[in-house]
Amino acid sequence: MVDDHSFDDFYRGSRHRVATFLYAICGDRTEAQDAAQEAYARAWQRWPVISTYDEPEAWVRAVAYRLVMNRWRKARNRLIAYRRHGPAPDTAPPGDDVVALVVALRQLPPEQRHAITLHHLLDLPVAEVARETGVSANTIKARLARGRRTLARLLGATLPEESFNA
Repeated sequence: MVDDHSFDDFYRGSRHRVATFLYAICGDRTEAQDAAQEAYARAWQRWPVISTYDEPEAWVRAVAYRLVMNRWRKARNRLIAYRRHGPAPDTAPPGDDVVALVVALRQLPPEQRHAITLHHLLDLPVAEVARETGVSANTIKARLARGRRTLARLLGATLPEESFNA
């Protein structure tokens, strides 16, 4: 059984020293606090064992130090990868048709927009859209038909009647 009081006393007695140590190591108060919090959470999970150590605070400091170093390593690796590969190539802005479609889609009720995007943008069959949204296939067909009619009106398009049927 974890002794809540002994951990609380340990935490209150050591948190400032650990956070100060980590701040001095990494120079970022928020990062120091995050690492300290994670280290104390790990100590809490293992408190029956850690409480028997001669210096439980040293264990917390070591864990927190490794967490800070791992974050630095990951950040350094991201920077190296960025330098190796460079920034992502510039992409062209969306065309007028894409902008018009997005504006029109935003005007649809959410249920119709959901059905339209799953069916037409992701090419999911009506049965799969019905399964994913938790409604019947007939409801999806109705949402698709209404959504297509509304989109055609909003986009000023004239669609053949068969395109309204799912």
